[in-house]
This record gives sequence, structure tokens and C-alpha cells, in this order.
Amino acid sequence: MHAIAIHGGAGTLAPADLTPENERAYRAGLERALRAGFAVLDAGGTALDAAVAAVQVLEDEPLFNAGRGAVLAANGLHELDASVMDGRDLSAGAVTGVRHVRSPIELARLVMERSPHVMLAGTGAEEFALEQGLKPVPNSHFATERRRHELERMLQGQVDAGRESLMGTVGAVALDAAGNLAAATSTGGMTGKKWGRVGDSPIIGAGTYAANDCCAVSATGHGEFFIRAAVAHEIASLMRYRGLGVVEAADEVVMRQLVRLGGSGGVIAVGRDGRIAMPFNSEGMLRGAMDSRGLFETGLLRD
Repeated sequence: MHAIAIHGGAGTLAPADLTPENERAYRAGLERALRAGFAVLDAGGTALDAAVAAVQVLEDEPLFNAGRGAVLAANGLHELDASVMDGRDLSAGAVTGVRHVRSPIELARLVMERSPHVMLAGTGAEEFALEQGLKPVPNSHFATERRRHELERMLQGQVDAGRESLMGTVGAVALDAAGNLAAATSTGGMTGKKWGRVGDSPIIGAGTYAANDCCAVSATGHGEFFIRAAVAHEIASLMRYRGLGVVEAADEVVMRQLVRLGGSGGVIAVGRDGRIAMPFNSEGMLRGAMDSRGLFETGLLRD
């Protein structure tokens, strides 16, 4: 049994804004990522390799708020975050505030595998990237006209500017044939973010978590609430200590605990039994799932 689920972010995307052309583009991007990750699993690869492969496809797709196509901070720059976790031994790696790394999820994995640390930030993370042989890219590599326009509108005081950017944070969770779980998450953060703001995506236990005894989780939404609720770890804890299944645990956290706090967003999660959960309390969550029993689905809104 092997399975993978992915997300391309959760947030506000009114049905009227989702033209047939946009819908086709989103679904095509999700399918490419799903199939890239599933191909790794089908070939006997690890959950970690599959999750990272899927996220890298999404990082290179400018529709999503990660890698190329990431939103702009208030200073006019792209500042990217990512994290990865291996359920086999709870190894984890994360980076935050990087500006010149083409694939933040690749760098997060290198932090996990080749450094004594879990999280590296800013210039230190980029120095480490150079030491590991990653070729830097100009910050403009991540730019799109759509994101420039969002920032301009926000700086002009338009309160709805950047609302669609929440639809972009990307992530993947996977279960391989050996029973190993892994999770990976990558993001450009929030449009117009200030003061080196860090969301939940690079924080182990908030935006990303994986452990072979329960589940793998990647979260997306309003990061401040996901940090406060330790969303990814809370789902794992409900499975460990209350004996809930992955669907029940994910629903409890996303649809009840987060709602009580006022937090908006969703998660993707896969249990050690291969069951997949993809709950969200926002208007939409770009998502997809695929497994060795024949499941294949993608979704955008509450369809």
C-alpha cells in the first residue's frame, strides 16, 4: 500500500473568480505534482523522496505561492520558507526567509540530512545552501506580474489585495510501501508581510509533521493560528493518545479547534493505514490524492 496527498493552499477564492481556464490550470498543476510523487512511490521509492518530488513540481509552477510565483513581502522581495519531516526517525529540516534558493524544500532537506540543526534562517540558510553546492538564483526568479500587482494594491490600502495568495502554499504527505511516512511544505508566506514574519510552514509541529506511528500532515492557511494550535502535532497527538483515525483527528483540529480560535485553512494528512484526510474550513483548498488502490482525485472548492 502506498499513497500521496498534496495541497496548493487554502483560503478565499470565490467561485466567480474561478474561470474555466483557471480551474483547468490549477487542476493540471495539481495532477503533475501528484503524478510526480506517485511515480516515486510506484517505483519503490521512499515517502520522503515522493513528498519532496511533488513539492518541487509545485514550487516551479507560478500559479502557487511557493518558489516561482511566491508572493512579495512589504519590502518588495520574495522571502521563502519550507520544512520537511521523515517519519522513520523524526528527522526534520526547515528554512525561513531565504531569497535566492530556487527550491526551498530541497534546502530544507539538506538542513535535515547534512547539518546538525533543524532550522536555518535568512543569510545563514543561504550560506549553507552555497556550501551544499546549490546555485543561487536572483530574487527576481520568483517574480510574476500577478504578485507585483497584489503587493501594489495592498500598499495602496486595498484590504482584499493578496486574498488569493493564501491559495498558494504547497505541501505533500506520503506513505510508502515499507510503511514509512513523510511530509513537506513550502511557501512564500503572506503578501505584504513585515519584520521578518514567519508563518507555520517552516515550523515542525505547526505546518509540518510526520511520524511512522501515526500520520504525516502538511497544513495551509492563516499561519499565526496554525502555530498557536500546533495543528500538525495536535492531529498526531489525537491519533496517538485518543486513538482517533486520521480523518477524525484532522476534522477535530481543522473544523472545531481552529474554528474556535478564528483560524482559516486546512490540512492534508495520511495515516499509517493509508487513509487520507483533506479537511478545510475556508472557501477552498487546492488539493489532490492518489493511492495504489486506484484513488485519484483533485479538488478546488467544496466540490
